Amino acid sequence: MASEEVKEVLEKVRETLKARGARTIAGLGRTFRALDSYDGNKKVDKEEFVVGLRENGVDLTQDEADALMGHFDIDGDGHVCFDEFLVGIRGRLNENREPIVHEAFAKFDKDSSGEIAIEDIKGVYNTDFHPDKQSGEKTDEEIFQDFLSSFGDKNDDGIITKDEWIEYYSAVSSNIDDDDHFNLMMKNAWQLD
Repeated sequence: MASEEVKEVLEKVRETLKARGARTIAGLGRTFRALDSYDGNKKVDKEEFVVGLRENGVDLTQDEADALMGHFDIDGDGHVCFDEFLVGIRGRLNENREPIVHEAFAKFDKDSSGEIAIEDIKGVYNTDFHPDKQSGEKTDEEIFQDFLSSFGDKNDDGIITKDEWIEYYSAVSSNIDDDDHFNLMMKNAWQLD
């Protein structure tokens, strides 16, 4: 299928989910996580992909399912990362969520370099009560590195770029239907005003 046809299929999926109610995209995420429970790789294969969509009221033809699967199977391994799929369905951060994600990034980006490095998170992220520090298993530096890795440090350079931060929170956002809930979660997590 051509790019325009894939866009049409994607729009068909969005419209079907939207017609089923506001909580359907998060429900789709739960369905995919349940289908993934066997190996826990956060990916679904072609069969799981179609089943997950069907369980959420989206019936696609074989050609449509193949095209959508191909579109989201970036590395060609026969699997779709469901966080990437959910971001693709919901889209990037909306105008109600993006400002708070930027505010949280700015809180960590102490030197306003556009990147979050270990030096930026010292003093913002307290490791004193981290179980691995308390047990002596990890140093502060190792815990800080783990912290950065958990936010999408794709190349393990110890730096989170603004794009990596936004990509991470786009995935989180795709699993939360309500803007107010997402914003409250961000405020509480990062102690924002």
